[in-house]
Amino acid sequence: MSLSAASSTLLRTCARQQLPTARAAVTSCQQTRGVADAKASFESPFATANERGSTLKIPNFSKYQSSKSPRSNQVFSYFMAGTMGLATAVGAKATVQDFLVNMSASADVLAQAKVEIALGAIPEGKNVIIKWRGKPVFIRHRTQDEINEARDTKWESLRDPQSDDERVQKPEWLVMLGVCTHLGCVPIGEAGDYGGWFCPCHGSHYDISGRIRKGPAPLNLEVPAYQFPEEEVLVIG
Repeated sequence: MSLSAASSTLLRTCARQQLPTARAAVTSCQQTRGVADAKASFESPFATANERGSTLKIPNFSKYQSSKSPRSNQVFSYFMAGTMGLATAVGAKATVQDFLVNMSASADVLAQAKVEIALGAIPEGKNVIIKWRGKPVFIRHRTQDEINEARDTKWESLRDPQSDDERVQKPEWLVMLGVCTHLGCVPIGEAGDYGGWFCPCHGSHYDISGRIRKGPAPLNLEVPAYQFPEEEVLVIG
């Protein structure tokens, strides 16, 4: 017998021996599948309350259930949430307001923020120097000639162009910070090449309106916030 014929005979013998085992496996799978199809629902392994002798008790919460419609309960929930949000906002506002009040300046600091000057004591053509917020302030009672000189100046060509009307509220009263705009020195009044103020530290000259005319200073003397609550009263700040 040839080798190929012997191999074919051996394969057929093995197949015949394995056929009953395969048929039994298929039959078992079909039976298992039928049982699974017949019993589609899952049964809990734990005891249920319907069984006899079961100690399992399911609580009844029906007495806690609201008798109102779901929409009414929803509106009530929204109302409570809105009320709590409003109360929280009011509390936060009060807290922030108290914090800001505590952090704001005290009454004595606010009192120093403004200074009141009686102008009747300043004669025409004279300067006075007062201290405001730690800085000197020049107050000049200008004569009519000084007013005319300040107005007639060709201010458009100046280093810091500014007309005299922009720098004063009343023509006879010139109010400025006495701090040189170059390096913060204090200029000297009624001095310089233009009859106004002169800074001896670096040679800056200001005219009778406090505008820079000569020297290294880049800007005019600063004009602070002020007002005239009465005819002869000046309030700076």
